[in-house]
Amino acid sequence: MAVPPEAAAQTAGSQGQAGSAGAEKPHLKRDRVVIRFAGDSGDGMQLTGMQFTAESALAGNDIATLPDFPAEIRAPAGTLAGVSGFQLNFSSNEIFTAGDEPNVLVAMNPAALMANLEDIPPNAVVIVDREAFTDANLKRAGYNSNPLTDHSLDKFQVIQVDVTKLTTLATHGMGLNNRAVFRCRNMFVLGMLSWLYQRPTQSTIQYLETRFKKTPDVLEANLRTFKAGFNYGETTEMFASSYEVPAAKIKPGLYRNITGNTATALGFVAAAVKAGRPLFLGSYPITPASDVLHELSGLKNFPIYTFQAEDEIAGVSSAIGAAFGGAIGITTTSGPGMNLKEEAIGLAVKVELPLVVTDIQRAGPSTGMPTKPEQADLLMAMYGRHGESPIPIIAACTPADCFECAYEAVRIAIKYMTPVILMTDGQLANGAEPWLLPDIEQLPPIKVEFRTDPNGFLPYSRDDETLARPWAIPGTPGLEHRLGGITGENLTGNISYSPANHELMIRIRARKVAGIAQEIPPTQVFGDPDGGDLVVLGWGSTFGPIREAVKQVREKGRKVSHIHLRYLNPLPKDLAERLRKFKQVMVAEMNMGQLLKMIRADYLIDAFGFNKIQGRPFKVSELVTRIQRALEG
Repeated sequence: MAVPPEAAAQTAGSQGQAGSAGAEKPHLKRDRVVIRFAGDSGDGMQLTGMQFTAESALAGNDIATLPDFPAEIRAPAGTLAGVSGFQLNFSSNEIFTAGDEPNVLVAMNPAALMANLEDIPPNAVVIVDREAFTDANLKRAGYNSNPLTDHSLDKFQVIQVDVTKLTTLATHGMGLNNRAVFRCRNMFVLGMLSWLYQRPTQSTIQYLETRFKKTPDVLEANLRTFKAGFNYGETTEMFASSYEVPAAKIKPGLYRNITGNTATALGFVAAAVKAGRPLFLGSYPITPASDVLHELSGLKNFPIYTFQAEDEIAGVSSAIGAAFGGAIGITTTSGPGMNLKEEAIGLAVKVELPLVVTDIQRAGPSTGMPTKPEQADLLMAMYGRHGESPIPIIAACTPADCFECAYEAVRIAIKYMTPVILMTDGQLANGAEPWLLPDIEQLPPIKVEFRTDPNGFLPYSRDDETLARPWAIPGTPGLEHRLGGITGENLTGNISYSPANHELMIRIRARKVAGIAQEIPPTQVFGDPDGGDLVVLGWGSTFGPIREAVKQVREKGRKVSHIHLRYLNPLPKDLAERLRKFKQVMVAEMNMGQLLKMIRADYLIDAFGFNKIQGRPFKVSELVTRIQRALEG
């Protein structure tokens, strides 16, 4: 979607009326608002949040989102375990996170209120569906008394709205059953919030018309309810004013709202187009990685082949086979799936074929909390295989950055003829932000050279610069060769049990991966490149909270800096030198200190960790507090 600020502002002004106009209320300006929608997993909170996000993107705001799905497939309705949430931070300034504390909580039932209340600051707006606070629902949520009447919410601005009743009135006469009417409640909330924050509504109307075009009665019910919510906000006495968050000053261009998983899929597609090779994705569904398979399966207009395998081992093995045949082999998974793939990844290391393994991390171990983010697979990516088998590792830092990292992973895999591990996590996968569409011509080249000359062909001869072996497609006359897991002789690939040859081949592969550091860009330091009191080192989705925290501390005059790593293996060759310029090095991770171990072991730097393993991202306030404590000794 194109959202140049000027156009977006016009759009917001011209499309801000979903229903009939009433007496105009004043608009108050805000530079940033954080809203959290929360309800039962069947209340449509993810849809409501995503659509409100789309409206905010059209309004020209910078946005960041944090969906929070229940970890269980279907927890009992009305219980804390079944609460689904979606947080959106939209601003007229550049933002890096979905926000620490919501300014507004929309709670569709008592469980949603109880599950989220500890995150809500005093004086925040809490909007509840009053009719959902029945004795049965209160009991399921664990309340001993009704919080709407026992004064326990007195420190908040509580707005009680009869969402269910008003939804029923909006759909009166349509002949819908109670269940169908109940499922429209989220559109009433979306309409009401769209008025309250002056969002452009046309995109929501178009979305509903597209989604329900085959069910006219459902479409009519949703449109009626959405407009009823909008008009309710405009006419009710509960809201004395609406709020305006002006468009952000962003780089002109063509933007769209994108999640990390979609960006990952598109990055793979762009790489395949640039390389001029078909892309094959072999994967077994697993949360939160499955959406990459879904996205790619819908892009068959490109030379893309997707294969839903019967298990993780089949998924990665099929991708290795595709790479053997000359395609770009991809597999996607999450923590438990990575374990299952490791043996086959070892084969890809040994046969030296280009393969991208995407690990979209989630909270573990085992099934853990499959919808919650964590960064605890780093050491598995580094050392999780048998034998000496180093692999390049790249980690994305934002949803949009997943595009560039997916593209870069393919580029490195092909250039160096090696498997590459691409790491994201559940927060990046499901989170969204505006994405400036790249110019495909400006993307780095991905050069594919298949060996076609049989003269002097040896399957393990190597490029002098990259140490990559030749990529020879099976069936090419004169280039017959065999690949397998058993150690092969240098150059010929013939089976060899020579001790010296075994060590030689392992050392060559290790040198090949280490040599990638030669083309990793110099380490960028946000803050003081020449050193200071403290530097915060991070990787992956911790980028946003760390950058915002460091900005806030620097605004107080402290010499604090931030280094973020995209390349985790090999590490940038100048990283140690950069870190040694600072008096203290703090490594912030959503694990128990895995990057910290690597830094201390590789560089003998006395770094310390700040760690969180709660299935939740860092809050900016947590980081600010820890940084200040470190500075004060």
